[in-house]
Amino acid sequence: MNTVLVIDDDEFNLEIVKDYLSGAGIETVSIALGEKAISILQEFPNRFSAILLDRMMPGMDGMEVLSKIKSDKSLSHIPVIMQTGKVGKEYMLEGLTAGAHYYVTKPYDNQTLVAIVSAAIRDYKSYAEVQVSLKQTTQTLKMLDKGLFSFKSLTEGRNLAAMLANACPNPDNVILGLTELMVNALEHGNLGISYDEKSKLNDCDDWENEVMRRLSLPSNKDKNIYIEFNRNDNEITFLITDQGSGFDWRQYMAICPSRVFDSHGRGIAMANLISFDQIEYLEPGNQVCVTVSL
Repeated sequence: MNTVLVIDDDEFNLEIVKDYLSGAGIETVSIALGEKAISILQEFPNRFSAILLDRMMPGMDGMEVLSKIKSDKSLSHIPVIMQTGKVGKEYMLEGLTAGAHYYVTKPYDNQTLVAIVSAAIRDYKSYAEVQVSLKQTTQTLKMLDKGLFSFKSLTEGRNLAAMLANACPNPDNVILGLTELMVNALEHGNLGISYDEKSKLNDCDDWENEVMRRLSLPSNKDKNIYIEFNRNDNEITFLITDQGSGFDWRQYMAICPSRVFDSHGRGIAMANLISFDQIEYLEPGNQVCVTVSL
């Protein structure tokens, strides 16, 4: 069962969150103090699939808790959802830049809360799966200088991302960005799932089913995503090419306050922040070149 750690000093909010999430089959563990939450996380780093964190708390506040989570290598991969009554742009950007994955505001809307928590849990599961694949790959990837790879499905893409990340100095960071960009190329590029369509699919937890359905269509069966790998003495580059018509990537390169409450849409910005030294999209947007310095 998926378990979410809820950190909030308001007992009424804790009951609401527990009621909403339990109705969606999500277990919760509630903690009122930030210091105690950090202690539990450090003792059981693999117990929780996501963290729902109140920004305003006595003692150690939400931003301090977030900072400690993201600075701890054993915890930094757990998606953190900030909850707050403050909706100012500066508060949102501060939390997202510090490593929060999503934002929700009080009072809660049941459907929105469940959709965002479910999206965070899916992120965690994807991370866990690719980490298993990453550990299974061999060190021979360190000797790879040039290669051309292709994939068609989500599983193939995630496995390929895990393998290629292992050729880089910091595979744990690179794998997150590669997976995001490769899945983005598949769902939006080859399969034509729009931003609004993905929002609706996430709301009903049907995104992966729709990806599988579109992959089975005759018009998509021969479409591939291509990854060109190159290494020199100074850097590794990945050129990712899909067979779509492209998109306006500029609005996704940085975290946008207008989308902070959406259940997706920040992956490219997060990849730009933590995974690569450079991301460069090529017109019309169906190719992206990323660089990892050596």
